[in-house]
Amino acid sequence: MNEHAPAVHPHTPTAPAAYDPAPLDLYAPAPAAVELAAGRGPVVWVPDAYGRMVPMPKHLTPPPMAVPEPRDLTPLPLLDPIAQRFIGAGIGGGALAAGVGWGIGEVINAAAGFASGAAMWIALAVLAWRMPTRAINGGRSGSTVNIRKAVIKRSHFHG
Repeated sequence: MNEHAPAVHPHTPTAPAAYDPAPLDLYAPAPAAVELAAGRGPVVWVPDAYGRMVPMPKHLTPPPMAVPEPRDLTPLPLLDPIAQRFIGAGIGGGALAAGVGWGIGEVINAAAGFASGAAMWIALAVLAWRMPTRAINGGRSGSTVNIRKAVIKRSHFHG
């Protein structure tokens, strides 16, 4: 029996042998090239993604991280000065708009009041001018008014 062949159970039916077209020589390791230490260049040890130190050629390592400049840690104002200007401009602009609107409203109200008051005085002046003088003087003197009353009565009998 072949020592590399799998053992077959006596009650298991055997399958026909499959054809393997790939030769096993393709999977054989190639002869290793000899690497000399002098031709390799300097090697540095860097941490990998898991924290282990691995060797890497020095010319492939990333450049060192630049040291950041020290930060200014003085406390900042509660509101930015530019933001304070914007807030002041907004409040001032709103107050200006409200004042202008109120002033225009007052001018319009005054014009309307003057117009209605003037119309009332003009109407009173016209009524006083058109009123008869007898009504003003109590009926004693003034123009004479003749009133004629004529009654014409006719009887018709339709019968």
